[in-house]
Amino acid sequence: MAIDPATANIALLLGGTAAEREISLKSGAAVAKALADLGFTYTKLDVGVNVVTDLLKDNFTHAFNILHGRGGEDGTIQGVLEWLKIPYTGSGVMGSALAMDKVRTKQIWQSVGLPTAPFVTLKSDTDFAGVIDKMQGKVMVKPAREGSSIGMRSATNADELQTAFNDARELDDLVIAEKWLNGKEYTVCILNNKLLPIIGFTTPGEFYDYEAKYESDDNQYFIPSGLSPAADALMQDISLQAFNSLGCSGWGRVDLMTDESNQQWLLEVNTIPGMTDHSFVPMAANASGLGFNDLVLEIFQTARLHNQSGAANG
Repeated sequence: MAIDPATANIALLLGGTAAEREISLKSGAAVAKALADLGFTYTKLDVGVNVVTDLLKDNFTHAFNILHGRGGEDGTIQGVLEWLKIPYTGSGVMGSALAMDKVRTKQIWQSVGLPTAPFVTLKSDTDFAGVIDKMQGKVMVKPAREGSSIGMRSATNADELQTAFNDARELDDLVIAEKWLNGKEYTVCILNNKLLPIIGFTTPGEFYDYEAKYESDDNQYFIPSGLSPAADALMQDISLQAFNSLGCSGWGRVDLMTDESNQQWLLEVNTIPGMTDHSFVPMAANASGLGFNDLVLEIFQTARLHNQSGAANG
């Protein structure tokens, strides 16, 4: 059922305390302008320790969640909103928590037969040389519960892997080393169970890092993606399966890569993707004929509670 702007009072959740705070503020500013253009009443809430008090004081009917990273994308704020019975955009508690955790994400994908690159979890007593050998000479090290490529670094020997692990562990006590993929990068955006056009992209750096995502103008984006019709259909199919297998809903983005033999590999799911002028979801929506304001409206119309009787868990 469509939400009437005349009766909606929206809490626009942005900012927060995660490493992706600045991107959330930029995304939030863009969403705020769209909500105003659409005639909605909203209040920006920079989420902090007083979030429960802030959510209770203005009789909010809905929450538009544009928090990125920990606290906003990991099931934490979703649990608060469920408790307060405020319908919200994006995935529910379970889908958010699973998608934020790269280890659990990959374990679920492996269990249901979806292709994701081989990986190991790293610890202080890990045989780092053995990991490099097992992963055929090069790995990508990732904090398991960060986004926007924060803390990611490649390694080609034991010393580099040890250093990368030590640095990543400053951000998260759960760290993975994933087999390096020498191929092309793609993203599949999902909006209310609909697949938007696949975006292929290249970056002049070693990988699509934080600077490339949000600051660089040197990336190249391809819509259509350049994949064959069969490969395009396969990528959309496995992306939707990957999204659904984690219990995600509403909207999100699935990131993938190919290898030298064009095998497709799932990397991760973003349950609250960026909405900045460098972001993929607005880009893909625009390619499908959906302008930014209409995109924001469609995201908002998916707002719901996930743990109520008769509704699927998110």
